[in-house]
Amino acid sequence: MVQAAAWGLQDQAARDVVRSSGTPIPCGSQFRRITVCRIPGSFAGYSASVTARQGTRTGHWAKGSFLRSFVRWLGLVVVGLWLLAVLTLVAARWIDPPTTAVQMERRMQAWVHGTSYQKRYEFVPLNEISPNLQHAVIAAEDARFYQHHGFDWQATKIAAEDDLEGGRRIRGGSTLTQQLVKNLFFGTGRSLLRKGAEFTLVPVAELVLGKRRILELYLNVVEWGRGVYGAEAGCRSHYKIGAQSVGREDGARLAAILPAPLKRRPERMNHYSELILERMHEMGW
Repeated sequence: MVQAAAWGLQDQAARDVVRSSGTPIPCGSQFRRITVCRIPGSFAGYSASVTARQGTRTGHWAKGSFLRSFVRWLGLVVVGLWLLAVLTLVAARWIDPPTTAVQMERRMQAWVHGTSYQKRYEFVPLNEISPNLQHAVIAAEDARFYQHHGFDWQATKIAAEDDLEGGRRIRGGSTLTQQLVKNLFFGTGRSLLRKGAEFTLVPVAELVLGKRRILELYLNVVEWGRGVYGAEAGCRSHYKIGAQSVGREDGARLAAILPAPLKRRPERMNHYSELILERMHEMGW
């Protein structure tokens, strides 16, 4: 009985220590009757802090996972569009394009501004386009067309120097191949993204189409006035004759308006058309 009383006093003393000091009593200690340990407040706070940090990490991981998925899908979309453009160029070797990005852009602009729009577009074979017009366009837009492989770095350098010097450029440094790719796929907009995509598609166009087909496509889709696309429609709109019947001077005047077909008129291109005729003569045409 004395031993039992002693155990009772020890248990009561242990309880008093826990109540007064908050000191944890180890489980399985010498106080046989104390079986539940009290968790200190500092340890509970640490546990909550760890849980919060784990939740933050989970949120960051979820955001990172979403961003990676978005970038992956965006990359797949870009690659898919690029492959579609490549397949379109391959098909264009044999199939005449029914429309172009520039034509769709002009129609959309007319719809947005509520203005009338009439499209004139007739695709004709290259042998039905006067050599005078063919030579005038090459002399005006891409004098080294038959020498380069899609990019004329010399013309690009000259155009950049003119820009730095603040001079007035008659034409830019883009080749017929670059202009064709832009016309078919990108419209008239300018951006680094468009330039990058164009840079990758130009060599493909040169490879799968060849110079003759590039020239034929270009002459048939290039803009020659409001709603006027291609050599046949351009000649009939400005001179009331077919593309096969265009003379040397008229061909030079038509080529002179290509850098700005919505602002220029052939009859006003006296000076520039003379320069084009001089170039044609220098090139043996």
